[in-house]
Amino acid sequence: MSGEILDNRGRGTAGWSWPSIHPEGRKFGLISAALSLGAALMAWETIAWPLAFLTLGVLAFFRDPVRVTPRDDKLVVSPADGLITLIQKVPPPRELCADDGSGVRGMSDEPVTRVSIFMSVFDVHINRSPIAGTIRRVVYIPGKFLNADLDKASEENERQHFLVERGDGVQIGFTQIAGLVARRIVPFVKGGDIVAVGQRVGLIRFGSRVDVYLPAGTEPKVLMGQKCVAGETILAEIGEAPMIEGIGQ
Repeated sequence: MSGEILDNRGRGTAGWSWPSIHPEGRKFGLISAALSLGAALMAWETIAWPLAFLTLGVLAFFRDPVRVTPRDDKLVVSPADGLITLIQKVPPPRELCADDGSGVRGMSDEPVTRVSIFMSVFDVHINRSPIAGTIRRVVYIPGKFLNADLDKASEENERQHFLVERGDGVQIGFTQIAGLVARRIVPFVKGGDIVAVGQRVGLIRFGSRVDVYLPAGTEPKVLMGQKCVAGETILAEIGEAPMIEGIGQ
């Protein structure tokens, strides 16, 4: 009816529902379930039950719940579920700053606020874009698999950088970092793609961390030890866009 208030799925009522399983995880769940069933048919109960619990764990890890993202161009939302473990002033990664020969403007190498979000194996591992804009860079870097909670993991671990640029020229970089258990970073987008705020952009299999590099002069609205929800928790609020030659003028 006219004037009816709808939920984020366009329905007149809202309620809890089971989260879907991302396609990236369905094959792992099927393999684990098949092994469990095979062990059960062979009457190997000591193996079948652990495999059955492993199947549930795998499906839970790859769950992909619906999120309700705030709609305000000034807001930067969390790209990951997890715990905020570091808030520091650091230069952005050189891969997001250096001229890569593509003609795409990179971030300034001046220090900005970095917010680090640690994802445990119990968190949702689908990562989302913190702002709406164009994906300007996606840079994969092979590396080690140190504890993702360590500060040096941002420079030594396997990682994948994203650079997103709004229409007014404001840029935000964020990095997926593999950890002790994680062994593959999976992107869903590529350079040149246009994304909405809160849109799924990738995942990290089995845990680790995401670093967010806020625009210069932007202060975080979160605290150390705070729990974040991807696509929903507000990390920061961007002020006036900087005047960039040819943009925002």
